[in-house]
Amino acid sequence: MKKIQLLATAVLSITPLLNAGNPSQTGRIVSENSVDCGTKKQGKKEQMDLVCQEYVLRSSTVEYHIRQPKQKDQTMLPLNSPVEFEMDKDKMKLKVNGKKLEFLVVSESAIASDAK
Repeated sequence: MKKIQLLATAVLSITPLLNAGNPSQTGRIVSENSVDCGTKKQGKKEQMDLVCQEYVLRSSTVEYHIRQPKQKDQTMLPLNSPVEFEMDKDKMKLKVNGKKLEFLVVSESAIASDAK
């Protein structure tokens, strides 16, 4: 019986650590570019090209290229604005100007130490 209580105590004490998630980080939106993100059919033969905004977000060590997951949910972000973000696999949860937004991480690259 004591082994079961000890095991239960160990599991319950580790659980908050597992749920802690990724720590919040800070960065800055440094550029924006319109990029092709697919096509949409209009009628039987016509197709319309879809354009998405791709942002470059720079943290202290990494530069991320991010896009909003759905073309219809496009929100323009102000350049040079500070952001707070959390990573969740290939997604980034941003907080900018009091708004919470979710973006897809398209690519990331390390920042050279002399580029700061």
